[in-house]
Amino acid sequence: MSTETSEHGHGDFKFLRALYVGRFQPFHLGHLEAVKYILSNAREVIIVVGSAQESHTLENPFTAGERVYMIRLALNEIGVDPSRYYIIPVIDLDVHGIWVSHVCSYVPKFDVVYSNEPLTRRLFIESGFRVESIPFFKREVCSATEIRRRMLAGSSWEELLPRSVAAYIKEINGVERLRDLAKTDKITR
Repeated sequence: MSTETSEHGHGDFKFLRALYVGRFQPFHLGHLEAVKYILSNAREVIIVVGSAQESHTLENPFTAGERVYMIRLALNEIGVDPSRYYIIPVIDLDVHGIWVSHVCSYVPKFDVVYSNEPLTRRLFIESGFRVESIPFFKREVCSATEIRRRMLAGSSWEELLPRSVAAYIKEINGVERLRDLAKTDKITR
């Protein structure tokens, strides 16, 4: 592999450009570890901010712009060279059969997809792409679902995010937004 990579100008990297898809609601330490892992194998990473049209819901409280900003903050915080990543928001298509070509129409060419999400993996594999797994990082707590649950419960969530991202969420009153979204106008009996 090393002779092949040097011929193609990949340097010491296994891949030239990798694709990493997520909703990043919010971007947490598990996501950051995934990006670091991907960048240890690829010269560049395309980070697709999925469900870009979603915001202000319990599952997707943050806007695409806020999520793009969180990712930049986190990567700047650990000193990742901005020339090594692209952050591209992509809106959802609810038609799985054309989702991969939809994503491809938004991003530069890539030679590998990194994902642990079963549907994402399946769709890219069926479209002929090489798909690699990402080692999980503290998966039992480092999940956006768990972080949102903690925000709603008023328990500690900050340590599961890069410091800059936790500070930004506070700055935009993200926890208050989530709590407001959790309120209902329904009368319970």
